[in-house]
Amino acid sequence: MSITLQEFLFLLVVLIGNTVESMTGFAGTLLAMPASVLLIGVDEAKTVLNVMALICCLWIALRHRKHINGKEFRKITGYMFLGMIAGVVIYDTLPSAFLLKIYAVLIIAIALKKMFVKKNVTLPGLLLIVTILGAGVIHGMFLSGGSLLVIYAVMVLRDKSEFRATLAAVWAVLDFFLFLNQARLGHVNSDTLPLILIALVPLALGIALGNRLHHKINQNHFLLVTYILLFISGVSLLVK
Repeated sequence: MSITLQEFLFLLVVLIGNTVESMTGFAGTLLAMPASVLLIGVDEAKTVLNVMALICCLWIALRHRKHINGKEFRKITGYMFLGMIAGVVIYDTLPSAFLLKIYAVLIIAIALKKMFVKKNVTLPGLLLIVTILGAGVIHGMFLSGGSLLVIYAVMVLRDKSEFRATLAAVWAVLDFFLFLNQARLGHVNSDTLPLILIALVPLALGIALGNRLHHKINQNHFLLVTYILLFISGVSLLVK
């Protein structure tokens, strides 16, 4: 089966995104989403990337389940699920072009913050809950709530392996429910299914590479490159 240039570039994006996701437990879809929207369209990108993220995070969570912080997993999943419902409703109600512009500005701001503001912000308890809810809203709209959630997660999940495994378990649960909603809306169809099947190859390569990098590479340097790419993606989406 032949593939177009856009689809080939999308598969490359899947490889990069899932390498990041497997290495850190977050930011993979955040990085992949802007470029994927430009290459294959917003609904198609959301559907295919959600399946990839679901498989990737489920693999991480099951393989490293001994590192999952059960208490924080339940807390984060509960609040994010509520926010995610709101995000799905907002996405289905407001024009996607308008939401994409807001999303582009958000990811540019996240990228700049990650590159230039190194100090972690300590927030009071209520604002932390609002942050988790906000992460759920963004995830419901564009599968990209990870960077907001990290504001909370870095304060309670100090160990790198615990951080990755717990967040992966959260994404696996949330992405499963998003998949059910996408199937209900008819987004899992003859256009997206072939892409899902083909994308399993770069997904597997990304998982293997990311797992190896998790143990060997300097995570701060790797994430710096990630956020530079994220900034470029956001600008491209904004001027689309």
